[in-house]
Amino acid sequence: MSEPQARERSDGREDEFIEALGRLDTGARARLKRNAGLTLAEARDVLGIFYRLLPYTVPRVQHDDYFLVATLYPLAAWSGRHRDLGATLRAARSDTNAKGIDRRVEALLDAEDEQLRFRLRQAIRFAQSNRVTVNWPQVLHDVLRWNHPARFVQQRWAESYFAVTLPPRRESGRARAAAASSGQ
Repeated sequence: MSEPQARERSDGREDEFIEALGRLDTGARARLKRNAGLTLAEARDVLGIFYRLLPYTVPRVQHDDYFLVATLYPLAAWSGRHRDLGATLRAARSDTNAKGIDRRVEALLDAEDEQLRFRLRQAIRFAQSNRVTVNWPQVLHDVLRWNHPARFVQQRWAESYFAVTLPPRRESGRARAAAASSGQ
């Protein structure tokens, strides 16, 4: 299944879940935060909260992925400003932290299932520490598709983070003169 097909198959469960997380009180958020990066099997004192939020139609095989995002959600503010986590991390990157965050992003992109929880938690905390918001519906969408054989999530994040953005194109002196003489 291609990425666009995967996006189309989302039936609103992901957005519904993120909206429910946004309505939690501070006590429930704190309990989820204490379980950040754990699996459902390792979770303590949050199963009731989690299963009240989880849409009934979510397949059991996806419960751990939803739980991961639920426990990371309290770590950083939500905004749809950045298209994906690669763009979020790019916005948090600076000259002083570039080497370290570049290595962390590479490790995140190469993370298998067992490492993803740790690497993703690091990335979210880094974004938060740099006051950069996270597009939570997109993070959930991407985590659910992390193991796709085509690795389109990892490729998109890599492009968003590492692709060089070119400065606006400047017209040459000749082009400006030609435009001026033609009255444009």
